[in-house]
Amino acid sequence: MSKKYNRPEVPQPADPIQRKESLPWQKPKPSTEDPASKDKLKAILNSPSYVSAIEDVDFLDGEDARGVRLQLDYLKPDRLLKEHGIENTIVVFGSTRIVEPAAAEKRVKHSRMVLAKQPDDKELKRKLLVAERILSKSHYYEIAREFSQLVANAGDGPEDSRLVVMTGGGPGVMEASNRGAHEVGAKNIGLNITLPHEQYPNPYITPELCFQFHYFALRKMHFMMRAKALVAFPGGYGTFDEVFETLTLIQTRKIKPVPVVLVGEEYWRKAFDIDFLLDEGVIDIEDRDLLWFAETAEEIWEGLLCWYENNGEMLI
Repeated sequence: MSKKYNRPEVPQPADPIQRKESLPWQKPKPSTEDPASKDKLKAILNSPSYVSAIEDVDFLDGEDARGVRLQLDYLKPDRLLKEHGIENTIVVFGSTRIVEPAAAEKRVKHSRMVLAKQPDDKELKRKLLVAERILSKSHYYEIAREFSQLVANAGDGPEDSRLVVMTGGGPGVMEASNRGAHEVGAKNIGLNITLPHEQYPNPYITPELCFQFHYFALRKMHFMMRAKALVAFPGGYGTFDEVFETLTLIQTRKIKPVPVVLVGEEYWRKAFDIDFLLDEGVIDIEDRDLLWFAETAEEIWEGLLCWYENNGEMLI
């Protein structure tokens, strides 16, 4: 039992917030002392200089605050990912234009209907061919969706947040990846980026883990910080950007090597001729082995497990 002290000379601790008597600056200067003081005070309170720096959007968006913005782009996602127990991620990329099969089929039908009204229009013919090519690749949407479910069900199941899927937060293949995890009740992450035109995150990202970055560089950093693998489906510039950057980081050993899986060998062989680079002498034989191809969700997942086993580690 704690000892009771009786020391009348020791005053009671002050209230941490409230005072018995207000301080002089807690009230504005009385207008009875200066009739113009009210308008003068209003001008001061409305001045941009009086806005707290952390609340001054114009200041934070200025040139001088770029360093602060870079810090904030790093700190906020890092803090929230830690709070949610996210230890590692599998980063999934792919085209925003590869939609689910039903949507792809609908677009083909629409293109055919429009072309039928103007059968000689070359641009409409081109659009139909593009729609048909997207339809032929729409099965990748389902593969990405299924793969994310495999990730979500690994370890101790959907409630286990040690390893989760992370995407760029957009539509297409990224939507499919977030969707697969969402459908089995697992957390998943979307890293969106502010763009000159309006952009919406896909609706399957865990709301508390959907981030919006100002800088591509910090977004890329967060893609790699916890990445246990990069899985790339057929895509365009954005997908190529992430694939080549990751391969460069591994090649130069700037990061610890992680597995890189390219899904859809036929597509990737045409889009990225790694053997040509090898024959031209601009990469080494060992650089060709920094990636491999897969066709199904099971092949992707089993390949990752095999890679980590060969490396003497556990994926999860």
